[in-house]
Amino acid sequence: MAHAHAHNFESNSKKLYIAIIINVILTLFQIVGGIMAGSLSLLADALHNFSDAGAIIIAVIARRIGNKPASSRMTFGYKRAEIIGTLINSVSLIAVGIYLIAESIDRYFNPQPVDGWIVFAVAGIALIIDIATALLTYSSGAKDNLNIRAAFIHNVSDAMASVAVIIAGILIIYFQWYVVDLITTAIISVYVIYHGAILLRKAILILMEATPEEIDIDTIKAAVCKLEPIKSMEHVHVWEISDKRYMFTANLILVDKDQSEAALRLVKRCLATEFNIEHTTLEVIDKIQDNGQCA
Repeated sequence: MAHAHAHNFESNSKKLYIAIIINVILTLFQIVGGIMAGSLSLLADALHNFSDAGAIIIAVIARRIGNKPASSRMTFGYKRAEIIGTLINSVSLIAVGIYLIAESIDRYFNPQPVDGWIVFAVAGIALIIDIATALLTYSSGAKDNLNIRAAFIHNVSDAMASVAVIIAGILIIYFQWYVVDLITTAIISVYVIYHGAILLRKAILILMEATPEEIDIDTIKAAVCKLEPIKSMEHVHVWEISDKRYMFTANLILVDKDQSEAALRLVKRCLATEFNIEHTTLEVIDKIQDNGQCA
């Protein structure tokens, strides 16, 4: 089983390395094309592509660090490296988005001609590559890993951005509407900032050890208190070490303290099967110290 997991990890990592190389080459291609065409939207797409490469690099490094075993110093292991990677990535996305909006405003007041044919050709090639890298990223574990899912979202959004740049190129070719280049840049930038903000919020909540959004403590209390040996549960804490890896602590008050072992087994089974919480620390206490009485 461990050998199969390691083989799967290496296979997924190779796909991500290919995606990184493709994105870096595409970024350089778009920068050259953007400079030649005088197109800010191509440069915006190039920066977005570069952030895609950065996102995948962070995902690969964080996943490798996260797979290191726990130690006496790092007792929870290194999984939180993935969240730190997400934090860095989201901040960089927001910074790039703000920079591009500032540049598009400056270009609006200082307009420059744009070569629509170069914009159209480069964006068309970028669209094909964006779709390919999105498929590579998705098949490398996007369902199970926050950083890789973030990288996949970047690639999909970049494909959408490339479509917008293609449309801008067509409008410039036929109507010389150079302002469309700036509008496209602003739209891409707002989209980048939006997704960056979502990722930033998620990373901060995990680092602050907030209760995961998909878990409701009152629902957990209700489920546990339905178990026959349980009288009440208090001092409940749920947090994430990394994406979907939950930790749980609570105090239990039993109807009969002699049933402690059976009660602990029942609660642990309930938390694992109903709420996907497998790492639990439970303590049986004598009396209610807080508002832990079951409804």
